[in-house]
Amino acid sequence: MTRTPTQPQARAQIRIPAAHPMVMLLGSGDSLLRVIEEAFPAADIHVRGNEISATGEAADVALIQRLFDEMMLVLRTGQPMTEDAVERSIAMLRTANGDGEGGPGSETPAEVLTQNILSNRGRTIRPKTLNQKRYVDAIDRHTIVFGIGPAGTGKTYLAMAKAVQALQSKQVSRIILTRPAVEAGERLGFLPGTLFDKIDPYLRPLYDALHDMLDPDSIPRLMAAGTIEVAPLAYMRGRTLNDAFIILDEAQNTSAEQMKMFLTRLGFDSKIVITGDVTQVDLPSGTKSGLRQVQEILEGLDDVHFSRLTSQDVVRHKLVGRIVDAYEKYDSRDGRLDGPEDGRRDRRKGK
Repeated sequence: MTRTPTQPQARAQIRIPAAHPMVMLLGSGDSLLRVIEEAFPAADIHVRGNEISATGEAADVALIQRLFDEMMLVLRTGQPMTEDAVERSIAMLRTANGDGEGGPGSETPAEVLTQNILSNRGRTIRPKTLNQKRYVDAIDRHTIVFGIGPAGTGKTYLAMAKAVQALQSKQVSRIILTRPAVEAGERLGFLPGTLFDKIDPYLRPLYDALHDMLDPDSIPRLMAAGTIEVAPLAYMRGRTLNDAFIILDEAQNTSAEQMKMFLTRLGFDSKIVITGDVTQVDLPSGTKSGLRQVQEILEGLDDVHFSRLTSQDVVRHKLVGRIVDAYEKYDSRDGRLDGPEDGRRDRRKGK
């Protein structure tokens, strides 16, 4: 970014308390400092002793000063800063400053990065982006929450962490995890084993997430007792689900009828979280996605919330977010946004 004489210049002097070793703030080999310098190329940042000076455009300098304040708040909780956390903090601050799309609320990077959902075996699950925090908060406030967004945004993982938290705090007495086995329905007869064996591969991602959040030895016992149930969506028909935390994953692969059937299973003292990505529909050609339709039907209904995550909320490899953006641009350019079913037909043709 090239400076011009008309842009106001400012200077900030940031004194770092002795309680925060500079290596924790700047990173090993100044790795965190380099992330900040790359994010603010027009600013000059210098470190001397326990003081950091920033010179540049007034808006940049204000954000840099705020960034270091937020980093120190995170470090004060005992949580280390990472390059990824610094990048996400900068994005959040820019959004709050009007440089991006932001929603209501005044959440700070420190509030997002230090919100603990669940701890297990020395590992703590937290939201990593502002939209993820708002999604998690919505699960606390509403009975039915939809988490809609691309792969890698933590929709299912965070929902499962909230489910385990609710079970451990006795807010519910059981967890029910379900997915539509769309592909299994197409090829079920060709797979070996019992019906459970045939469906199991489509439920495996849910088991894998459970193993991250609970003692693996306890999972068979909890499942045998019915405290945790993992089953295909078809098994929900005809039931009333009371005192349960229910997660429907891969909901873009439900038909409109299946979505209605599932939503009407809701019983007393229960909570439902429905996750999916409307751009990745695997339904037969001509079948409308229940997740796509339900947004038109339930948007604005009391105690139902839609959380929408984007490529900016992808918490896998950075390249995943760029891949999601590239596909969206490609689909938009080629006019393939009429519906997810059209996108599926294109993929079948090899496009």
